[in-house]
Amino acid sequence: MFLDEATIRVRGGRGGSGVVHFLSSRHNPRGGPDGGNGGPGGDVVLRATPSMSTLYSFRNRPLFAGRDGGSGARNRQNGAAGEELVVHVPVGTVVRGPDGEILADLALANDEVIVARGGEGGRGNCSFACSTRTTPRLRERGLPGDARLLRLELRLIADVGIIGYPNVGKSSLISAISGKRAKVADYPFTTLVPNLGVVDVDGRNQFVAVDVPGLVEGAHEGRGLGDRFLRHIERTRVLLHMVDLARLDGRDPLEDYHRINHELVSFAPALGARPQLVAGNKIDLISGEEAEALRERFAALGVELVPISVATMSGVRDVVQRVYRMLVEEREKELFAPAPLRRRVYQFHGETGFRVERDESGFRITGQEVETLARKLVLTSRDAEEYLRDRLEKMGVTKELRRLGYRAGDAVRIGEVGLAFELEE
Repeated sequence: MFLDEATIRVRGGRGGSGVVHFLSSRHNPRGGPDGGNGGPGGDVVLRATPSMSTLYSFRNRPLFAGRDGGSGARNRQNGAAGEELVVHVPVGTVVRGPDGEILADLALANDEVIVARGGEGGRGNCSFACSTRTTPRLRERGLPGDARLLRLELRLIADVGIIGYPNVGKSSLISAISGKRAKVADYPFTTLVPNLGVVDVDGRNQFVAVDVPGLVEGAHEGRGLGDRFLRHIERTRVLLHMVDLARLDGRDPLEDYHRINHELVSFAPALGARPQLVAGNKIDLISGEEAEALRERFAALGVELVPISVATMSGVRDVVQRVYRMLVEEREKELFAPAPLRRRVYQFHGETGFRVERDESGFRITGQEVETLARKLVLTSRDAEEYLRDRLEKMGVTKELRRLGYRAGDAVRIGEVGLAFELEE
């Protein structure tokens, strides 16, 4: 089953917690802190693979999570890092955030993006030891990994896109020139999913063509099926625009040509500049005079109309050759364009600094760095309280609290963590 849209949730693994432990042995009677650090949680990575052609496998598996990091142990043993989870997606997958922002475009095989980072591991008490803190009884807990909702969209990778109104012969053409056996019938919207086919040009050269469901006026706004499938021709280099010369549905071929191009530009302005070859199908059903009159109408606009008949194969090989020559010209242009840089994309929270606000319940401190500090520290010991006070003083938080009128006993919250001890005035 072809599926080109999917919504998934991704979650990085939780970091492991540090431990408090003191070593004391016969050979080392004075001992010392030796609690190890927790390992970081595993990331979630999306990687493009050519072995997949649809997003169907994501239909019943909405959550993907990295492995949790291991906790620290005695003898300064650090916890194991959580194993990253690699999720394979089809080449051509576009990754969007919950607000629709494009996070990554995995257009080439093995392109990958980290969509959820694992949480930081917490430090054990051996990491807090220093000349003024020789026996620290404090540790940090591991943080949860990033969690977000993602929308995956598949944009098929093809060289040539076959476009046109319903029932103009697109499916018949791709069936005739490739090994793809698309559904063909005499009613509109026979094609409900895009059809990919490999077209042989001359026994040595090939190209990939995609036949998308028929477009109608207003497709870019959601009419018909075009709004769902227009994106599949965004990656194509050349468009094969088919019109019905026999007017079996009562439409004028030239008006159809203008309407479809208007839909392309309305959906994505770049599609308006895409090279097009216009093929007029069903020439076997009209006279030579009618065909010539239509060619002249198109020529008046500077557009060459190539008459064909998919039913009799008249002119079909000529169209294949013409499309391939256009495709070669486009590929040669790309050779001189700078190659895009392919790299792993990381999503960072760009926030810095902190903010102190006062309300009727007390003081509230917000900011990524200070909130992370409070969330990680296990505030169950005097050492942990003193360490937090020292860090808040160095960061300038306590100075800002004093400026806003802090008094001993006032309630203070750092993010969602409430302080169970008093800060110095």
